[in-house]
Amino acid sequence: MKKITVSRAVTVPDILRIRRYEKIPEFGPKILFFSGGTALNDTCRVLKKFTHNSIHIITPFDSGGSSAVLRDAFNIPAIGDLRSRLMSLADDTMSGHPEIFELFAYRLSKSAKRKNLLDQLKNIADGKDPLIVAIKNPMRKLIRNHLSLFLEKMPQKFDLKGASIGNLILAAGYLNNKHQIDPVIFLFSKLINVLGHVSLVVDESLHLAVKLENGKSVYGQNLITGKETSPLKSPINDLYLIKDLKNNKPTTTHISSKKRKSIISAELICFPPGSFYSSIAANLLPAGVGQAVAINPCPKVYIPNLGTDPESIGMDLEQSIFKLLEILRRDAGNDCPTNKLLNYVFIDSRNGINIDNSHKRKLRKEGVSLIDTRLVTKSNQMHYDPQLLVMSLLSLT
Repeated sequence: MKKITVSRAVTVPDILRIRRYEKIPEFGPKILFFSGGTALNDTCRVLKKFTHNSIHIITPFDSGGSSAVLRDAFNIPAIGDLRSRLMSLADDTMSGHPEIFELFAYRLSKSAKRKNLLDQLKNIADGKDPLIVAIKNPMRKLIRNHLSLFLEKMPQKFDLKGASIGNLILAAGYLNNKHQIDPVIFLFSKLINVLGHVSLVVDESLHLAVKLENGKSVYGQNLITGKETSPLKSPINDLYLIKDLKNNKPTTTHISSKKRKSIISAELICFPPGSFYSSIAANLLPAGVGQAVAINPCPKVYIPNLGTDPESIGMDLEQSIFKLLEILRRDAGNDCPTNKLLNYVFIDSRNGINIDNSHKRKLRKEGVSLIDTRLVTKSNQMHYDPQLLVMSLLSLT
């Protein structure tokens, strides 16, 4: 069978195409996002109205917040961002089990005494708390079994303050499935009827590290983002993975064949807004990612951050584009043509971000096209409008 490539003129936004997707979202396009954190969650809540086939590859390297508590206790990948993305894609209508959604989104108090928190968690596991009573069997029994398992495995001094019930259920499922995350994601997705496909880029408990331009190294995602601690004072020169936070030894990992097929099958690949290094670039570190991106002939689009990203100190838009290409080429090969890795960059020069003419010429020479379209509203110029962003992405499929 002979393969041919067909090009078409694109209108952004393509209203007819968007309306067609809205009528039958179950047949919507496979738009793949490399992301982490919560930056994309509002966009996902809009996206699921147009396609139930979006693909979300999430970083498992978070080392702060409630994820750190679970990682320290059980040596598991970070699952907080995974749960957050699943929740944003969940069917929030009456047919999507809103009572399960409510339980999975629930967090224990940050100020209550440990005994009270433990009693509440036991009540949920025993089927006595109103949150679990509202859920019908067999799903109630399944959730109770997972929480009972978590209580059984939980270290005696485990900090329950602010714990997400959804995270505890995911952690229990991971421990109960021979430390494999995919079966747990499948179950979780079915329970809350997730309208998309979510997975971790690798199923390993690894951490992020960076080398700064001043020669210093920083270990741990929570120390890199500038959210839980003071922002970095020197630009990031290199990003890599380490096995753990104790010996800081660099390590490598490889994506599974299933993940590779997922990347290659996408109809549009998007490098979305978010923390540049810890959310976007981190997903590209495992071996096999860059190659899979290069093999897929679909359009690839980068959507730069608006406002200030503490991780991108000293890096302008043009530099971020070429840094993205540099990281992809670590796996795809130094001689990999740009058009196999990146084709478009979205900007909104009127309301959001712009780029000067010299940079435009340089990108044009590399084969990267700027799509200047309305993505930002005047009432909120610090964030992309989810509806406008989704419409623009759908138009490229």
